[in-house]
Amino acid sequence: MRWQIAERHALDSRDTFPGHVTTSAIVLSPDHCRILLIDHVVIGRWLQPGGHYEPAEFFHQSAAREALEETSVAGLKLHPWHGGGDLPFAIDSHDVPGKPSRGEPAHIHHDLQYLFLADPALPLVAQEEEVHAAAWKPIAALEEIAPRAFARLASVAAP
Repeated sequence: MRWQIAERHALDSRDTFPGHVTTSAIVLSPDHCRILLIDHVVIGRWLQPGGHYEPAEFFHQSAAREALEETSVAGLKLHPWHGGGDLPFAIDSHDVPGKPSRGEPAHIHHDLQYLFLADPALPLVAQEEEVHAAAWKPIAALEEIAPRAFARLASVAAP
């Protein structure tokens, strides 16, 4: 990612290779005991809501939009850790297989991960085109999905 920044690559465009930005929402219950996850149709596993960056005033707004689209989570609020700013809680650069049908080579997603809070008692509705299900899971599920973010959560006290 640093090399691509130095080379002035348009990281906000999904047509930029070898990598581009995605945003995701790590949505926690207020007590930090549960996390909102989606069962992703294409990937076939539980993940935090997220996707390719779409233009917004702030990157965290792109992450929030993905969470709302994929789960219909109500009352989503940016976590106080962000102090109202746009610094990601974690960045996870990972390899993604290519999609020949789209003419995409194998590439890298530089995932800007943001923390949010929401009430797990409110109903969820999965976006059926991309998501089999949306559910609140124990926070320990994040360790396999986003290990950097999971490790950093120890430094964040529940509000």
